Amino acid sequence: MRTSEGIRRMVRETRLSVDDFILPVFTVPGKGVKKPIESMPGHFHLSTDLLVQECKKARDLGIPAVILFGVPEKKNALATQAYAKDGVVQRAVSEIRNKVPGLTIITDVCLCQYTDHGHCGFVEKGRVDNDASLDLLAKTAVSHAKAGAHMVAPSDMMDGRVGEIRQTLDEESLSEVAIMAYSAKYCSAFYGPFRAAADSTPQFGDRSTYQMDPANVREAIREVTLDVEEGADIVMVKPALSYLDVIRTVADEVDLPVAAYNVSGEYSMIHAAAQRGWLDLERTMMEVLTSIRRAGADMILTYFALEAARVLEKKNG
Repeated sequence: MRTSEGIRRMVRETRLSVDDFILPVFTVPGKGVKKPIESMPGHFHLSTDLLVQECKKARDLGIPAVILFGVPEKKNALATQAYAKDGVVQRAVSEIRNKVPGLTIITDVCLCQYTDHGHCGFVEKGRVDNDASLDLLAKTAVSHAKAGAHMVAPSDMMDGRVGEIRQTLDEESLSEVAIMAYSAKYCSAFYGPFRAAADSTPQFGDRSTYQMDPANVREAIREVTLDVEEGADIVMVKPALSYLDVIRTVADEVDLPVAAYNVSGEYSMIHAAAQRGWLDLERTMMEVLTSIRRAGADMILTYFALEAARVLEKKNG
């Protein structure tokens, strides 16, 4: 094995494939909009017309799915643009479904990008009201599904939202729409670049009352188990790099596919170090993604998806 690359390939335990990737994309109102996201090199706010082109690029590289995040023009306390029929995500889903056949469309279901306070649920007297948020989240999921989403991904971490969404989708004759639940989503410092990109930084307090304590693993299993019981088709751990042990624990505990989110801060810090010449971007990227697969993730949501797909395409000839 010291001299033979062929033997090393034959005994390699973990294999990374373009089939493992889900590309996150940000969509905004307008036409011809391609605005760089400063904190996330290589990523942009894209209007629907240019988003379609980005999705075609992903599909042609073999990436099986994208997950959409919307950044609306107007926000309010009830997040009405999250579930508006002509909302930014709803319009984008419809266009991608029509113009990029063969690509799986996943939508992020949350309220934080659409509320003027930046929290993931309905706020009453300065507190997030878990139960009052469920109807708004279910309405959002249904609006995405009716626009053509193949899968919805509730990321809010409200208790009971997976069951509420599953029941509402079924009642609306949308039972074929799958749910990828952000089941173990930690209250992490690694979301900073995303919050800047989505303009979703909380205007008061933080999200520690509904996102998970980074110190806890057993709690993750309880959260995942609840989502499985409520009808989730895929469960997710977020972030990935600092939570590889959680990914492994979840993968060992459940029979469902496990997703892991290689989040914005993990992406941006590697790019920043590479720009300073401290790390080799390509090698570090591929090592990180392999480590997430090795930990037990069946699929990886990653901002590296396009770059990694090109590396694998080149490697595989």
